[in-house]
Amino acid sequence: MELSGARTIAADVDTVWAHLNNAETLKTCIPGCEELTGSPEEGFAAVVTQKVGPVKATFKGEVQLSNVVPGQSYTITGEGKGGVAGFAKGGADVVLTPVEGGTELTYEVEAKIGGKLAQLGSRVIGGFARKMADQFFDRFQSVVEGDETT
Repeated sequence: MELSGARTIAADVDTVWAHLNNAETLKTCIPGCEELTGSPEEGFAAVVTQKVGPVKATFKGEVQLSNVVPGQSYTITGEGKGGVAGFAKGGADVVLTPVEGGTELTYEVEAKIGGKLAQLGSRVIGGFARKMADQFFDRFQSVVEGDETT
């Protein structure tokens, strides 16, 4: 499954970059995130609870950053295991570009799922993935644009 999108955020590239690498910002923005620890250099560990169709699961996983070009782009990859519900793994290429009025954030996501989740079908999973991405970036944009301390 693949997703892509773009957002224009009313903040400079350095501010957006700082938030993309901040565990507290990410925890606030990830729907269902109960815990997020770690750092961009060493990777993050997360606990996320989500309901996908009839399947509710708590996923425990790890996220790593690679291909890091400070202030411009990175690749984020991760894998989460949800017990009998199955697993989710994937990655995203995130690119920041200065534009008039702020920063354009573009992303391309590729994800794979297995277990009970895979049995729900691509329509359910695709809709859920799009909703999760939209929720994350809506929250991220709100947090960054509302941040007056940087």
